[in-house]
Amino acid sequence: MTTLLVKNIAVLATFDNARRELRDAAMLIRDNVIERIGSAAELADSPADRTLDLAGHIVMPGMVNTHHHMYQNLTRVMVQDDELFVWLKTLYPVWSRLDDAAIYASARVAMAELILSGCTTSSDHLYVLPNNSRVDSEIEAAQAIGIRFHAARGAMSRGESQGGLPPDSCVENEDAILRDSERLILAYHDPARHSMRRIVLAPCSPFSVTPGLMKEAAALARSHPGVRLHSHLAEELDEETYCESIYGMRSVAFAESVGWLGDDVWFAHAIFMNDDEIRRFAETGTGVAHCPSANMRCGQGIAKIRQMLDIGVPVGLGVDGSASNDTSNMFLEARLAQLLQRVAPARYLSEAPGGRGGFGGTPTALSAREALTMATRGGARLLGRDDIGHLAPGMSADFIAIDMRQLAFAGTQRDPLAALIMCGPFRVDYSYINGREIVAKGALQSADLGELLARHDEAMHRVYAA
Repeated sequence: MTTLLVKNIAVLATFDNARRELRDAAMLIRDNVIERIGSAAELADSPADRTLDLAGHIVMPGMVNTHHHMYQNLTRVMVQDDELFVWLKTLYPVWSRLDDAAIYASARVAMAELILSGCTTSSDHLYVLPNNSRVDSEIEAAQAIGIRFHAARGAMSRGESQGGLPPDSCVENEDAILRDSERLILAYHDPARHSMRRIVLAPCSPFSVTPGLMKEAAALARSHPGVRLHSHLAEELDEETYCESIYGMRSVAFAESVGWLGDDVWFAHAIFMNDDEIRRFAETGTGVAHCPSANMRCGQGIAKIRQMLDIGVPVGLGVDGSASNDTSNMFLEARLAQLLQRVAPARYLSEAPGGRGGFGGTPTALSAREALTMATRGGARLLGRDDIGHLAPGMSADFIAIDMRQLAFAGTQRDPLAALIMCGPFRVDYSYINGREIVAKGALQSADLGELLARHDEAMHRVYAA
C-alpha cells in the first residue's frame, strides 16, 4: 500500500454533501482512495510515501463526461452548416470506412483532450462498428491512457431499406448486437466501487433501431448488476416527426413504451420535451446528458435544464461527438451550460412597448457552481457511481488541480472556483485518476502526444482514402 499527501492546497472545492470549500487544505490518499481531508495544519504530520505540494492551486473533483462519440475526432469541422439529419447522412458514408485501428487512435486523442480539460471519467457512445470493428478497441485505449471509462455499446439496426435513417452499410443484425453486448458485459464489466471499467448498452436512437432491440437491450442490461442504458432522445424536431409518423407517439412516450424510463437510464440532449415529459423523467429518475456546445453548433435548441434541475431530473454534462461539437473540453462545456441557460428565452419581448424585440433571459438561471456540480456529481449520478464526483474520505482519488498563478485568474481571489467557469476554459496542471498521476505540470504522463497525433493523422487519411 502506498500513501500520497497532497498539501498546501490553496483552495479545495470538495463538492461533498456539505459543499465545503477549504482554504490552505490537504488530502491524504491511500492507494486509490481518499483517506482524509482537512486543513494543511491538521494533516501536516501525516506520514506519507510521497507528497505533492499544490501551493497556489485550486483543486476539485475530476469531471465526468456523460456523452461522447470519440470516433468523430476523425471528421471534425465537416458539414458545418446543415441540420442534424443532413449532417448524419453526409457523414455516415465516411464512418462506414472505420476500422479498429481508427477507433483506437481517435479514442486515445479524445481521451487525452478530455483529461487535459479536467475530465477523469468518461462514457463513450460507439454506435458505428463497420468492418468487424469492436468496442474492445476503445476499452484498450482507456486502459492505456488511464481514464475511468464507461464503454457504451451502441448500435444501429434499422437501415434505409427498413425505413431508418442510416445506410444499410452502417447497420448490424440485432441478434449479433445482443450477442456482442453480452460478450462485452461478461468480459469487461466491473460493478465494484472504484472500478475503472463498466459497460453500458446504448442502441443509438429511435430512428436507427427497432422497438424490439430497445426492449431486448433493456432486459439484457437489467439482468447484470450495474449495467446501465443510454441513447439519444428528443434531440431534433425531425426525430419527433419521425416518432409520431412511425410509432404514433412522441419520443418520450416511445421510450416509455419500450421500457426505457428509469433510474438506470440516461438520454443525451432531451431538448424537445414538454412539461409533462420533464415531470415524467423526474418521477422515474431518468437522467439527461446536457450537451450545450453540440446543441448550439447544430442549431437545435436549448434544453430546459433549469426546469429539470428544479423538479429533480438528474442532469450531467456531455461534450458530445467531436464532429458535432468539434472539441472535447469539459471546462468549456460547463461554461457554455451556464451561459446558454442565462439566454434561454424566459419571455418574448417583440410585443413589448417600444418594440424592443428579441428574447429575454435571466442571469440567475444557472450559477457557476451549479454548472460544475452537473459536471461532477451530476455526471456521477447518471453513470450510477457513488465513488466519484466529489472529494471525501472513502471516495476514489480522482481530482484535478489548476495553477491560479496565471493571467486568467487575475482579480479572481474572492471566488476562484467560479473563475474556473467564468474566466476559462482552462487546462489542468495536475490530474490524478484512481490515485495515479496522469497529468503533471500540465503534461500528459500516460501517453506521448506526438505519437497519438501521428497515429490519428494516419488513421484519418486512411479512412478518407478508402
